[in-house]
Amino acid sequence: MASLNVYSALVVLFLTCGAAMATKENDQIIKDNNCETKMGLPCVLEAFTSIFETGTISSKCCGELVGLEKVCHSALVKRTLENPLFKDLRPTRIIAKSIQTWNNCLALIDSPSPSA
Repeated sequence: MASLNVYSALVVLFLTCGAAMATKENDQIIKDNNCETKMGLPCVLEAFTSIFETGTISSKCCGELVGLEKVCHSALVKRTLENPLFKDLRPTRIIAKSIQTWNNCLALIDSPSPSA
């Protein structure tokens, strides 16, 4: 099992190193929407593990993910898949997990809280 430090390193790569490999379209979307500044590192880590590994994402981080907006979410996932470090991943599986995570978070955020 990978340690938190390994996951942290992957997140940093997710946010920075992938930029050099990004298509101009994804890179421009990320830049135009300030995508890399909209989520805190702990929630980026949760979202990353939920999509690229086996993990869950908390309701707090779901709120941050939905606040990121779908255009940013999709562009960041696609940019990560373009990074050579992730060449062994199956893109269709990652895209499906990305959509599932997004939809689960959207449903969680849109659902009314139970009354106390």
